Amino acid sequence: MSHVFPRFANIEFPVAVKGDGPYIIDRQGRRYLDACGGAGISCLGHSEPAVIKAIQDQVARLKFAYTMFYNNEPAEALADDLISDAPAGLTRVFYGCGGSEQMDGTLKLARQYFVDIGEPQRTRFIARRQSYHGGTLGSLSVGGHLKRRELYRPLLAEAEHISPCYAYRGQREDETEEEYGLRVANELEETLLKVAPETVIGFVAETVGGATAGCIPPTPGYFKRIREICDEYGVLLILDEVMCGLGRTGARWACDQEGVAPDLLVVAKGLGAGYQPISATLVADKIFAAIRDASGFFMHGHSYQAHAVACAAALAVQRVIREQNLIANVREQGELLKRLLEARFGDHPHVGDIRGRGLFLALELVKDRGTKEPFDPALGLWLKVMLKGMEFGLMCYPGNGTADGTRGDHVLLAPPFNINSSHVEEIVEKLALTLDSVL
Repeated sequence: MSHVFPRFANIEFPVAVKGDGPYIIDRQGRRYLDACGGAGISCLGHSEPAVIKAIQDQVARLKFAYTMFYNNEPAEALADDLISDAPAGLTRVFYGCGGSEQMDGTLKLARQYFVDIGEPQRTRFIARRQSYHGGTLGSLSVGGHLKRRELYRPLLAEAEHISPCYAYRGQREDETEEEYGLRVANELEETLLKVAPETVIGFVAETVGGATAGCIPPTPGYFKRIREICDEYGVLLILDEVMCGLGRTGARWACDQEGVAPDLLVVAKGLGAGYQPISATLVADKIFAAIRDASGFFMHGHSYQAHAVACAAALAVQRVIREQNLIANVREQGELLKRLLEARFGDHPHVGDIRGRGLFLALELVKDRGTKEPFDPALGLWLKVMLKGMEFGLMCYPGNGTADGTRGDHVLLAPPFNINSSHVEEIVEKLALTLDSVL
């Protein structure tokens, strides 16, 4: 009998024992193609020699030095690497151990910034419906996914939520993509004026929507308008690239594809690629300078932040991505994957939309393609797809509540950056078997 408290109390999952490139092998020797990187995490697969060696070498030198007393060399080197091509104005990095915790700390940093510059009346955030920013109470407060929030609603901090940039469900027939994007972006200004802009700390958004809505890319011009509104009213732009950043969409920083630079940029999953737990926030110089010159101390910390072994692993991951030119491969294999998905599922009666960027793609499943009506949530379609995929040797990342936080299902694909065309073909073939079987 297992003494582990699992995510699913009534499902017995296989025991993973080994990684082999993009595959995970269980105790019975079955192989599973990891077409979702776990949850968009394992961007180098499961057996990258350079990262394994970097971890071994760092453990032999220095495993850990508490940041209350020390800096460490891997943390400094990783920060240099991240800032070397960061969006304009971002000059500092603070670390954590995961995306949820990192978003929580970033919200605290944003609040302290305004206190330290003499604007303590700024106490609230604005975010988007259908978003996900983590499972801590702080990150869940700005998250906008109804089903994930509902149980904990009495414990959550106050936040405002505006429409997502979700053209498949929100764009009217009488408007272009650009017009639609500007319409929903302008909801930010409307909400600021409703709640009083001088009370707002920042606007929080995933650059490309992730797990709860299924790889929703913004429409052209959307984030430029968002940036203009933030600047006009003096609120911070906080972009969550925990899932979509560090190469996943075909650019190191997904916001570069939008032509904007945030004030705070949060990354995690692709930073350590699953080899070590690590996360980071890239911080605008004005924020660091304000805290340095006022309180001089960020009122936040975790025991294992800037962990030497985790930073060494993450630095090795970033070097492998660069040296093997893997972001170019993300674009190439992503184009192939999307093309094959469209060829196989473009006319499928239960696939309403195929969307995403790079190796960050999703299929939205619908009961009726014409009306976009979702399946009944009671069917548990998303879970059936996940379990059936594993029977076929495919790990995909389905989600539910896609359409409105309660109804709707999607399948997210986020395979490793170093896959090749044969892996892409295998993904589509096994996904077709999976959906044909379930639907």
